Amino acid sequence: MLTANQSKFLRSHAHHLSPVLWVGANGVTESVIAELNQTLDTHELIKVKLLHDDRELRAQLIAELCQASGADKVQTIGKIVVLFRKNTQQPKITLPK
Repeated sequence: MLTANQSKFLRSHAHHLSPVLWVGANGVTESVIAELNQTLDTHELIKVKLLHDDRELRAQLIAELCQASGADKVQTIGKIVVLFRKNTQQPKITLPK
């Protein structure tokens, strides 16, 4: 679980990022989870674009993504969600305490 200070730090780092993963009509599939895990291992902090108009469905998809990958939700703006998962072997981002 991220603290408020850590979330603020990660939001500032995510500002310039572009979405690297899109979740479409099929929702959270095994291939989406595999790509998500690989991308989080590489980058730690990513943006995901959800291509659904329903807010409740987007919230459900975000929960599924976080649960399947072990990532923390940093921020949600519209159809974009920012996710963070620390790479324990080769960390790239050092979180403030």
